Amino acid sequence: MDLMRSIFGSASAMKAQGQRMEVIAENIANADSLGQRPGERPYQRKTVVFRNLLDRSLGVNTVHVQKVDVDRTDFPKRFEPGHPAADNDGYVLLPNVNALVEMMDMREAQRSYEANLSMVETAKTMLIKTIDVLR
Repeated sequence: MDLMRSIFGSASAMKAQGQRMEVIAENIANADSLGQRPGERPYQRKTVVFRNLLDRSLGVNTVHVQKVDVDRTDFPKRFEPGHPAADNDGYVLLPNVNALVEMMDMREAQRSYEANLSMVETAKTMLIKTIDVLR
């Protein structure tokens, strides 16, 4: 039964990392999304907050996405007086998305996903071998 608990825990972590990758992909896709009118804010980077929960029915600690929050760092500015979203001084607010950081986060999420998948595959193999021994 402990192997099944391990599988459930790893499966929940895989799901959470999959959701994290979706948020990262959204950030990358909107890295150039600017406002269209003066004073309008550009795309604001999103982040994922994980939460460890005990599933009492299974007796397993699971990982879930607690919430998708926004990154509250300042928006960079670029001098572009002809842009429709430029302020009175000619500056346009840019999204607070750094493509390099997003790619590193995606790689980390991918590796975590793969590690959990490997654990599930190992536990499955152990279960199959145990059943074969019992035959």
